Amino acid sequence: MTSTAIRPAATASPVDTPILEAHNLTVAYREKPVLWHVDFAIRGPSLVGIIGPNGAGKSTLLKAVLGLLPVGSGHAEFFGQPLRKVRNRIGYVPQRESVDWDFPIQVLDVVLMGTYGRLGWIRRPGSAERELARNCLAKMGLEGLEHRQIGQLSGGQQQRVFLARALAQRADLYFMDEPMAGVDAATEQAIFRILAELRDQGKTVVVVHHDLRSVPERFDQLLLINQRLVAHGPTNKVFTAEILRKTYGGRLAILDELAVAVKTGQPST
Repeated sequence: MTSTAIRPAATASPVDTPILEAHNLTVAYREKPVLWHVDFAIRGPSLVGIIGPNGAGKSTLLKAVLGLLPVGSGHAEFFGQPLRKVRNRIGYVPQRESVDWDFPIQVLDVVLMGTYGRLGWIRRPGSAERELARNCLAKMGLEGLEHRQIGQLSGGQQQRVFLARALAQRADLYFMDEPMAGVDAATEQAIFRILAELRDQGKTVVVVHHDLRSVPERFDQLLLINQRLVAHGPTNKVFTAEILRKTYGGRLAILDELAVAVKTGQPST
């Protein structure tokens, strides 16, 4: 599969360091390749979508750059530095399925975890951090749930709690692994509104996303993945019928419908 990398016109100076850069990133599970020689650079602020078929390596890409999975070759840099030097500038929201929702912890304590990176190992969250955590919960529409056990919430509420924790980190770069999975339409709109606000505040947000219909109106840039990087660039340049077919191999019936949406500039219904 040939990679099609489409990038904006060169306006960056030599000192314009990418926010996230992957070099020759390769990952395999038990000798089975999952990602091959992935190279890209993201400059922000931007809302970046990662899309591709099931099993394409989208979540693997996030975990690999964050050091949560071993890589066969290559590496990632953040703000021109290795992860260990800038970890407190990075936020991560995992898939809901990876979380133990029976763990006996209250909602407010989950969100307070987002403040730990800036406090260090010795200091404990104080009144300022608790106020910040409550403000983040309010932003996500979760006022009054501070003392509920996390497992007592609905799936959409749980997802918003983890987004509130990410907001409490006050990071510059966020990674979110399918934050829209299992949430209703109102929650999805609320989440995208928060992500757009982060982008407008100068942050960069990288999101694994599965709903192709919402892609054109939601994301500034796309990474299209199918074990290799198929394309990377502005959404209006790479979200095309041709590149979608290269990415999905014609396996989705929705592609013909999306081709019409791409041509008209309107999301399909």
